[in-house]
Amino acid sequence: MARERLTSPSRRRLLLGAGAVALLAACGEPAATAAPTASPPSAVAPAPDPTAGPGAGDADPGGARRDRVELVPLAEDEQEAVRNWVDDGWQTDFSIKSVHLSEVTQAAAKRDIIPPIDAPKFRPAAEVGGDLPGNEPVAVLQIEDQVRAYPLRILTFHEIVNDELAGVPVAATFCPLCNTAIGFRRQIQGQTLRMGVSANLRASNLLMWDDISESWWQQSTGDAIVGAYTGWQMAFLPMAISSFDTYRESYRDGPVLTEETGHNRRYGSNPYVGYDSGNRKPFLFFGELDERLPATERVIVVEIGGDQVAYPFSTLSELRVVHDRVGGEDIVVLFTPGTASALGAGTIAEARDVGAAGVFKTGLDGRALQFFFEEGLILDDRTGSTWNSLGLATAGELRGRALTPVVHGNDFWFSWVSLRQNVRIYQA
Repeated sequence: MARERLTSPSRRRLLLGAGAVALLAACGEPAATAAPTASPPSAVAPAPDPTAGPGAGDADPGGARRDRVELVPLAEDEQEAVRNWVDDGWQTDFSIKSVHLSEVTQAAAKRDIIPPIDAPKFRPAAEVGGDLPGNEPVAVLQIEDQVRAYPLRILTFHEIVNDELAGVPVAATFCPLCNTAIGFRRQIQGQTLRMGVSANLRASNLLMWDDISESWWQQSTGDAIVGAYTGWQMAFLPMAISSFDTYRESYRDGPVLTEETGHNRRYGSNPYVGYDSGNRKPFLFFGELDERLPATERVIVVEIGGDQVAYPFSTLSELRVVHDRVGGEDIVVLFTPGTASALGAGTIAEARDVGAAGVFKTGLDGRALQFFFEEGLILDDRTGSTWNSLGLATAGELRGRALTPVVHGNDFWFSWVSLRQNVRIYQA
């Protein structure tokens, strides 16, 4: 049954009581809702225009401006929330936005109370040893032939890592409430953004903020929805979740984020115990639930050319290999067991095995490969080489060769579908 949709930001504040305190205690302090004032333009969001901030233009390697973004005028029932956010020190231009502020819930006391990591430290995977159990999930970010792994045991407590990979400023992000791990190129119009945790949610999904315009960005979609950058979208980078064992097998010298974060947190513990059990309602989610799948069913979602396909883990765990065509492109989804849920047991390494999946182009050396699952292994039809969920051949003639990753979502079903339309579910 759908939960009531609230229409007043001030009323939304009343819902943040003991439940929010208990769930967020390990990561930061909970609090009220707030927001600033202005009279909005009415039609289409212009390019950002601060003198030393976002510039004009249509696109750059770091992101793109949407063709048309309908602005939502600032309404009378938003004024109190705006005043509260101004009092909290926000310098966001709240007159430029694409959503009604009633859709925003403030879940913690202040911005960056869940602290992003701005100076990450890494160690080669082969040197990590027993500090990181092999079944724990890591988010693997890839640019060309360079990779980095960000353990979810750390991302759960920080949500954003501002980093640089292959000379590109990147943000590795994870929203525990949505199980959403996404990599971004944190550049717009030549400006490098430092991304932070706004302490706000929309559809239970992390809203990030940037240090140039203090705009608010929807993590799941990469879109700025409030502030001067409204209408812009950060560029996605290929990021997959895998077990640490799979990452170490694939990249022994691959860097792994260490727990030298400068913060004292209980890394390896899970403050959201049982959140993905299947019978829990999404926390701080007030929209309609799409009941085609359970709300917290994990899905791999591929969006190409406006075509969106969700691949439920319940299906992938049975098939292990799925060939499909999305937006006119041939892709393959590879699934392997052995990855613990980051949101199951109180200790991540003791959680149930939910597996992991990656999405790739099927071509290698100018020829398409067909993959199949046989006797516990993922094999290709050309050489019989063995492959893992990171798209790397681990044995056989093609050992060491890698498939080209496809940008994809790795989310709870409710999170992805609540912010998009026309999502079809893959049927075997």
